Amino acid sequence: MSDQNNKKPNGPNSPMKGGFSFYWIYAVIAIVLIGLMIFNGSSDGSEANYAQVKSWAESNYIARVEYNGTIGKVYLDSLGKANLKGQYPEQKGMMGTRQGSDFWFNIPPSEHFIDELHELGPVHNFEVKFQPPNETAQSLLWWLIALGVMIAAWTFIMRRMGGGGGGGGGQIFNIGKSKAQLFEKGKGTNVTFADVAGLEGAKEEVEEIVDFLKHPKKYTELGAKIPKGALLVGPPGTGKTLLAKAVAGEAQVPFFSLSGSDFVEMFVGVGASRVRDLFRQAKEKAPAIIFIDEIDAIGRARSKNVNFGSNDERENTLNQLLTEMDGFGTNSGIIILAATNRADILDKALMRAGRFDRQIYVDMPDMKERVQVFNVHLKNVKTDPTVDVDFLARQTPGFSGADIANICNEAALIAARHGAATVMQKDFLAAVDRIIGGLEKKNKIITPNEKRAIAFHEAGHAVTSWLLEFASPLVKVTIVPRGRSLGAAWYLPEERQITTTDQILDEMCATLGGRAAEQVIFGKISTGALSDLEKVTKQAYAMVGIYGLNDRIGNLSYYDSSGENQFTKPYSDETARTMDEEVSKLVEAAYQRALHILTENREKLEELAQLLLDKEVIFKEDLERILGVRPYVDRQTQIDEAETSAQLSNDSVEAETIVAAEEATSTNDVESTDENSESGTQTPDTEEN
Repeated sequence: MSDQNNKKPNGPNSPMKGGFSFYWIYAVIAIVLIGLMIFNGSSDGSEANYAQVKSWAESNYIARVEYNGTIGKVYLDSLGKANLKGQYPEQKGMMGTRQGSDFWFNIPPSEHFIDELHELGPVHNFEVKFQPPNETAQSLLWWLIALGVMIAAWTFIMRRMGGGGGGGGGQIFNIGKSKAQLFEKGKGTNVTFADVAGLEGAKEEVEEIVDFLKHPKKYTELGAKIPKGALLVGPPGTGKTLLAKAVAGEAQVPFFSLSGSDFVEMFVGVGASRVRDLFRQAKEKAPAIIFIDEIDAIGRARSKNVNFGSNDERENTLNQLLTEMDGFGTNSGIIILAATNRADILDKALMRAGRFDRQIYVDMPDMKERVQVFNVHLKNVKTDPTVDVDFLARQTPGFSGADIANICNEAALIAARHGAATVMQKDFLAAVDRIIGGLEKKNKIITPNEKRAIAFHEAGHAVTSWLLEFASPLVKVTIVPRGRSLGAAWYLPEERQITTTDQILDEMCATLGGRAAEQVIFGKISTGALSDLEKVTKQAYAMVGIYGLNDRIGNLSYYDSSGENQFTKPYSDETARTMDEEVSKLVEAAYQRALHILTENREKLEELAQLLLDKEVIFKEDLERILGVRPYVDRQTQIDEAETSAQLSNDSVEAETIVAAEEATSTNDVESTDENSESGTQTPDTEEN
């Protein structure tokens, strides 16, 4: 710290250590000005008129006259200089010496005056000489001067840009200097681990890294070594960057934060120079943490087919990063944190042990974690007491932390738009609908026939999903246009860890329920099922080609997790034809099943569609009134029942343990009392003896 305090700040005129010196600019400017003064300075004396020159000639003051047609130059002899010394200021050139004529004058545009000069010359003993202007030489001289200045400037710039071997600060404008943002002792960020809801496993591993930097002796005494790097992997919006910010807020060590794209530049060698400068700064402040967000920008797997003579700047940057992370040099006390949602495309050399020792997977939050995330984001939101956070967490399966933050903000905006004093439950539900389906378009023009077709389409989805065991339970159905859709059905997807064949088939059947309803009621189909067809086609291909859930294809998966063979198919044309046939069979079977269900429940379908036409929006309670209570128990209810029974079992075990302990305690008290009474009765006998 004493060395840092003794450092003088870099002023505008002070040369920076290893940086760009402004003295070089001053030197170039001085050279240019001197050149201009030498070559463009006035050295032809004072201005005079022709009448004066004629009188000087008659007085024998002139030694020589030179003219070029328009301008004449007068050179005085010793008599003229002595007599005219005080009359006109003497003009001198550089270094105090005469560089040209003593006077100059404009020649009148008439040949009479030139002839007169030639006549006066022999009479008064001075020379009259015609001197044509040397414009070509002057132009060439100025071109040479300009070219020299350009060459010097270009050489200077290239030398400054190419001098990045010792660190980024040696280049012009610090182009090779690291762009990392430095947080020291938590300053600059107010995010802590308390602000990171959920992510318990990831937090535990990251907290261990922070604890090592704070108390290294606790680990080194046991021979333990902290991992050199940890890679945060997960879908977008799950909280990877937030977790890194919490590390910066919690760690009492310098924290360097930057993005992978900060290394990328159009100049060759800049990325590698910035990597070197980053690690140089980290070494000076060790122990320290370096966080690289979106590391896939520079960590992508290196190409195997590099063109001869090519220079891939990204690969050079990656090679330098690999060297700095685990090279011959020691980077003790430096820990690398990185985040990406494309871990499959990262280079294998980057992922090996010794570089990124740990991969911390940051998954989508489950229901309990969503409750915690909601509580964090609702701290600064003025909510109504009736807001049920558990209910909101149930309504947002598959939502990331960023999505939940967006819901809270959108709900506050909706409440403010309506002039409410607090944010209510309906505002949050409206925010969910807004984010999922888009903004309502009540002014969109729809004909009665189109509206009726949309109503039956959405009612078909509702009926099939309600009557199938493994289909997602319905929450709400609307025929109000939202976004690009003319109608929508909101489901509550189950958060399954594994999915069976029956579950996928039920979901496909429920998805095709809309088109099947059009066929049952109208006897014709429309283009309104485009998104439904896209979804079931992807599900069917996944069953056949990825998950191995087709009897004809067998237990084979053509999924390439590494992404190396994305442009080639690992199966023959015959197998591809077979897969197409099986996919067609699966989709058609699901469609026929949906037709069968809706045909048997046509009356309920028509009643539900009519209710939808009347109200435009129906909820779960309306379906229960028309279709009856859903006979199947959803997965979340099963989980809640299991947790409740487990809690009751634990409580009973604890109660039994307490009762047993109390009984044992009371038994011991009785035994000790009996012993004391026996000893008490014997004591007097002893005394008597």
